[in-house]
Amino acid sequence: MAFEYKVVPAPTRGKKAKGLKTRADRFAHALAEVMNELAAEGWDYLRTDTLPSEERQGLTGRTTVFQNMLVFRRSAAATENAGADAGPETPAIDGVVDAIAETHAPKLPSAAEAQDAPEAPSARIGVAGRRGVAAE
Repeated sequence: MAFEYKVVPAPTRGKKAKGLKTRADRFAHALAEVMNELAAEGWDYLRTDTLPSEERQGLTGRTTVFQNMLVFRRSAAATENAGADAGPETPAIDGVVDAIAETHAPKLPSAAEAQDAPEAPSARIGVAGRRGVAAE
């Protein structure tokens, strides 16, 4: 399944709202707002990453700053269904699975062939050396 990703900066400050008294509550509210806005557009929250970014400092200097980024993803098929531009079409996965199953499916004998075939001795096969299971 193909996905498309969206990366947005995590909020750096809390957002005031009625009933929120602490900094942590305000920050959680700001984060929830960003996540809910993107969820309404069909994006699923995947993770938060802290990534380095090199920035200018003064005229010739450079310094590394770390940025917190929220990573979201959604199925590329969801974009196609919404009518957005998602690139070239891909074949349906069901058709691919059916084609592979037909090509690689074992050939089973018919009922008449099964009656004529000699009966195979039953044997239990184990894997030697794997968690104490030995061939019997």
